[in-house]
Amino acid sequence: MIKRLMTMTLNFYLMRLYLMNFVALLFCLLGIVYLFDVVELLRRASKVEAFPLFSVLQMGMFKLPETGQQIFPFVVLFSAMFTFWQLSKRSELVVMRASGLSVWQFMAPLILSGFLIGLIQITMINPLSAHLIKRYEELEGQYLNKQTSLVTLSKQGLWLRQENENGMAVLHAGKIKMPEWQLQDVIVFFFDKNFNFLRRVDSKTAKLNKGEWQFKDAYTNKLDEVPERTDYISMATDLTVDEIEESFSDPVTISFWSLLSFSKTLEQAGFDSTPLKVHFQKLLSTPLLFLAMIFLAASVSLRPPRAQGTFLLIVFGIAMGFGVFFLSNFLQALGASGQIPVFISAWFPSIITFLLGLGVIMTLEDG
Repeated sequence: MIKRLMTMTLNFYLMRLYLMNFVALLFCLLGIVYLFDVVELLRRASKVEAFPLFSVLQMGMFKLPETGQQIFPFVVLFSAMFTFWQLSKRSELVVMRASGLSVWQFMAPLILSGFLIGLIQITMINPLSAHLIKRYEELEGQYLNKQTSLVTLSKQGLWLRQENENGMAVLHAGKIKMPEWQLQDVIVFFFDKNFNFLRRVDSKTAKLNKGEWQFKDAYTNKLDEVPERTDYISMATDLTVDEIEESFSDPVTISFWSLLSFSKTLEQAGFDSTPLKVHFQKLLSTPLLFLAMIFLAASVSLRPPRAQGTFLLIVFGIAMGFGVFFLSNFLQALGASGQIPVFISAWFPSIITFLLGLGVIMTLEDG
């Protein structure tokens, strides 16, 4: 009973020590990132009139969770390395090993912490980030762009909002014919700058071509006027097909919980959902990646501080962390473009890093 209580106390101590280091490092890095983001936004704001300082600070905060997700693997790695270094410097690792504990026993609290952090990121932080990044883009369009467009794809069809000098146009298409990218059953509502209704255009088909929407067999309806039929109507736009596809398929703006359903909606509409599938699988691999980072930290930090080559091992561990980051982004790009399978592009960096760290630790333990 006493031994079990001591084990629980030790596990709680190690977990608390690691989480404190993790939170401290995370807040430091996020603070630096926020400072640089605000400075960059202030630079952009200096070229625009009527850009409130509060909105600049808001935009910096809205972007922070998305940036935080990018640096999470490094925070997990560096905080684990620092925790092991603390334990080693204070000879606590020596005491734990002398008391009969294996490397797996005193690593277990950190492994559990890393796994839980990964789960929290994909189930809570990612949805929050997706919501806030949309708010960031709305403010960016409001203050930093003269023309903005918002695109939404749902089971009811495509909705597109485009602002211009005269007001705003809202376009809805019931169906999309691919790969011609021809909109069918189209309705366009036109509003002035005060959001007063101007007219409505109904068209059987619409196509985006060389900076304009082209509507065929269209009917124009104005208030208190008889509908007017026209064979051809055009509407100027600065949008391209690629920009529209990117705007509603950007993975960072979609919550983890909505990725699968939205991916199916894209496929039903005839679009390629591979980037969303890669992003979803990469999110699923996050807990394993964080475990791999802790194993990597342990493999380079468990040697005694005065042991020969310890510093080089730590530098190697840091370099490996950056290597995993760049490899992950590279494979994600290949997977999103369909050049390699989705599973390999999302899971390979986590699996290979996990196996590498596991192999080194097993060698140290058995040796």
